[in-house]
Amino acid sequence: MFNTEIIVKSLPMLLQASVWTVVYSLTSVAIGFCIGTLMCAAGLSSSRLGRGVAAFYVSFFRGVPLLVQLLISYYCLPLIGLNVPSSVAAVGTLALCTGAYIAEILRGGFLGIPPGLIEAARMVGLSRAQILTRIEVPMAVRFTLPALVNETTMMVKASSLISVVGVLELTRLAQNIATSTFQPLEIYLAAGAIYFVINAVISSAGTLVEGRFKAETAR
Repeated sequence: MFNTEIIVKSLPMLLQASVWTVVYSLTSVAIGFCIGTLMCAAGLSSSRLGRGVAAFYVSFFRGVPLLVQLLISYYCLPLIGLNVPSSVAAVGTLALCTGAYIAEILRGGFLGIPPGLIEAARMVGLSRAQILTRIEVPMAVRFTLPALVNETTMMVKASSLISVVGVLELTRLAQNIATSTFQPLEIYLAAGAIYFVINAVISSAGTLVEGRFKAETAR
């Protein structure tokens, strides 16, 4: 019989764990955005070395399953003398993974920027770094916002994989509660509902920001 009482009792703990899920996910996306921006710029640069590094980075982190990446970082970092908490290793791996996808997302946005705008920026004396941070990145974000929001929601769901390396977040806690209460269906349904709400909020926020961008463009 479906037990709603266990859901009510477990909900406060699940909600508390969901905070860490959001923190890990958004931190990973923020770091990944910085990495992705640099890799995108390198991939579009005139430097053969930069293009090669960017191509290898994107190919590796998009081609290797995230679960395998997490296990590699968890077991390999101690071997090279980096004894970091499992949460730090997990967030770093998530950031590197999402950075590869963000690099490809931003690539489309960068290519959509009118070349004349970049030339005009150079003529007024802006440096390459200034052009990147003041013109290219803001415009690329506007062009690719729906894809970036989608990537963020994907990372919220993918963050459930960090439970395999011992990081306590929503999925890990749900597993612990399900094991101790022998009520897996109720607990996993509650966890699934929390994931749904988190991603619904992120998607709604993205829609609002996109609407503001369109309104500003129409003025």
